[in-house]
Amino acid sequence: MRFASLLLPVLALSAQLANAQILDMATGTPGVEASGRPDRGATMAQVEARFGAPLAVRGPVGQPPIARWEYAGFVVFFEHDRVLHSVTVRPAP
Repeated sequence: MRFASLLLPVLALSAQLANAQILDMATGTPGVEASGRPDRGATMAQVEARFGAPLAVRGPVGQPPIARWEYAGFVVFFEHDRVLHSVTVRPAP
């Protein structure tokens, strides 16, 4: 019986520790990832103000309209006027 009375508090404590969460909150300039690429949700105007004019513009095509802006080290995909995704371009081997 003594073992059971000690086991309950230990189990309760271990359950609390097992549920601990670590949140990694990004800090810095809104609209810019730490990698130096535009962040999701930034506007076309914000991207152009921060990174300058793109080297090439493709689109918009489809519904919803998707446009692609190409820069020297990355490509930005927009849905309407908002960043949908940005990817790093690796040089060809």
